Amino acid sequence: MTTTTVPAPQKINLRRPDIMQAVQAQVLSHYRSELVDRIRARGHLVCAGGLTIKLAKEFGFCYGVERAIDLAYAARKVFPNQPIYILGEIIHNPEVNDQLREMEIRFLSGKEKNADLEDLQQGDVVIIPAFGAEVATMEKLKGKGCQFVDTTCGDVMSVWKRVRQYANDSVTSIIHGKAWHEETKATSSRATANGGGHYLVVFTLAETDYLCRYILNGGDKGEFLATFKGAFSAGFDPDVHLNAIGVANQTTMLRGETEEVQRRLRTAMEQKHGAANLDKHFRFFDTICGATQDRQDPLQKLLAQPLNLLLVIGGYNSSNTSHLAEMGEAKLPTYFIKNAAKMVSDKIIQHYNQHLHQEVETENWLPPGSITVGVTAGASCPNNLIEDTIRRLFELRGISVQEVLAQ
Repeated sequence: MTTTTVPAPQKINLRRPDIMQAVQAQVLSHYRSELVDRIRARGHLVCAGGLTIKLAKEFGFCYGVERAIDLAYAARKVFPNQPIYILGEIIHNPEVNDQLREMEIRFLSGKEKNADLEDLQQGDVVIIPAFGAEVATMEKLKGKGCQFVDTTCGDVMSVWKRVRQYANDSVTSIIHGKAWHEETKATSSRATANGGGHYLVVFTLAETDYLCRYILNGGDKGEFLATFKGAFSAGFDPDVHLNAIGVANQTTMLRGETEEVQRRLRTAMEQKHGAANLDKHFRFFDTICGATQDRQDPLQKLLAQPLNLLLVIGGYNSSNTSHLAEMGEAKLPTYFIKNAAKMVSDKIIQHYNQHLHQEVETENWLPPGSITVGVTAGASCPNNLIEDTIRRLFELRGISVQEVLAQ
């Protein structure tokens, strides 16, 4: 019998000085904003004609996003004539993903999918998005002998390390996140990679409280599994696998909410097993992405200032951006838009409603007279889209940005 051996994935050196110099020039031409740089230098503030715009101190691309984009652009430089594939959106920003499509990078999933994983062959180049990929998908690609351009964020891989350790120690991972999100899917697959681990994903504090009650009092197993349908590992048994738990999280969740999930579960496990035995039954590591927190903290400070409304710019499926919008919504009128074109006029704005999971229209959103508008953006939003938003705001007041900066 003949056995075909598939060679190990070939390492690709994309960070050659000549390649990266060309890539950085291209990325800057696509996404940089001189206007945003100038406003930052002026104290994150610009005003004219009764309109004041205040930018959060931190917003837009984080290091992990910049690295992912750089590597994707570098792949096209190194392989100018070869088909290049990507498992899904590299980040959650439609404009950035459209740029990759224009570079003829083929998408293996999503609404605009134009290639199939089954069709890949040995030597094909595949980009792994910043969210990472599930273990089964990676094994399938390795089995085909594909070459990888892995842009997975380092903060995401830190979470993977934790859940793998939980699994090795027979500790069930309780993951605070969105079970349907690419990152959480990739993370949960690491919890089961050794064949013996388990996980459960909790999204809300209400789900956390339900879990705590079950830990303390037991309950209807069928109801429990129905409540968390699609959010737990194969073979998960709440009467068995909640004896020892470790909390992890999707890196883009709200820190305060993740800390509250951890606190409530810790309290439940301490009541169940006693303070002296807590270390045997409960673990927790802080795995919130630094860039996510670096955007939430400055927004909190911005929201403490007098503002009439807040604009949050980013992809509607961006988790970290959606949490910025949630923070704003708790304080004042907030509009989550993916680009400046959504500001149709000073009367109508089209924005994403997170409760309805769809875009809606609001009328009379931009009040007349002297107003102050706060602006922030998610970690996957490029500065050129922030510039477009600022220009559009002044345009709606009949003011050119050139006039503003000349003051």
